[in-house]
Amino acid sequence: MQRARGIGRLATTVRDGRTELTTLYQEGCAKIRLPHTHDDSLQAVVINTAGGLTGGDDLSWSMHAAPGAQLVLTTQACERIYKSTGSTARVATHLRVDEGAHLDWLPQETIIFEDSKLARTLDVDLAPGASLCAVEAVLLGRDAMGESARRALLADDWRIRRDGRLVHAEATRISGDPEREREGLALLRGAKAFATVLYVGANAEARFNRIRAELPDRPEIGASLIGERLVVRAMAHSGLELRRLIVPIIATLSGAGAVPRLWSL
Repeated sequence: MQRARGIGRLATTVRDGRTELTTLYQEGCAKIRLPHTHDDSLQAVVINTAGGLTGGDDLSWSMHAAPGAQLVLTTQACERIYKSTGSTARVATHLRVDEGAHLDWLPQETIIFEDSKLARTLDVDLAPGASLCAVEAVLLGRDAMGESARRALLADDWRIRRDGRLVHAEATRISGDPEREREGLALLRGAKAFATVLYVGANAEARFNRIRAELPDRPEIGASLIGERLVVRAMAHSGLELRRLIVPIIATLSGAGAVPRLWSL
């Protein structure tokens, strides 16, 4: 069967205080577009022109923020992971953030369909003085269709390193065991949407204090701080409810102080 393959790479430099493009590479279904911005940052929209992923598809992104750069990465729309006939769709993202730079990795939600299989990795290399805001949100099926994707499989691995030292690692697994994973009190508790927002930077404590003041008093969302690492996790019963929870958090933690315009409902 025909499979989607895509490779996208982007690199930056800083001239007169403004982040500018130096490298843009696109192959296969991976495309990158650069909308105009009204500040000194560079915003890039990564696009999968295959219109979704299914078993055997392979997509790779590699992004580099030069020293002092401000780079914002988002997606054109929600990514969709469709039913697989056996093999697994794979997405690998590698981000390099040089000294004094800030990078926002803000893809829109990933929608997991029934019987889909996705293995995804996020690897980030942070130089001393660099900072990062990253989000991954997952919707289990389409709300309007009443889906719950109870047989979907997901493996999502994050590795964040500062100057070669591992500072954050996590592995999210959905194995198709709905009774344990979807209904367990310590896991999803019946939620159909969940997200992780991560901030790594020297001013994490100040951001944490702002987040605590803004968080709604609800058990579905919470934040923790360890050193320079701030983690916010949220669950919801619908994609719209999840977005309403995390958009203010992303705006607080992002370098631009707002979500990208493509996130606007």
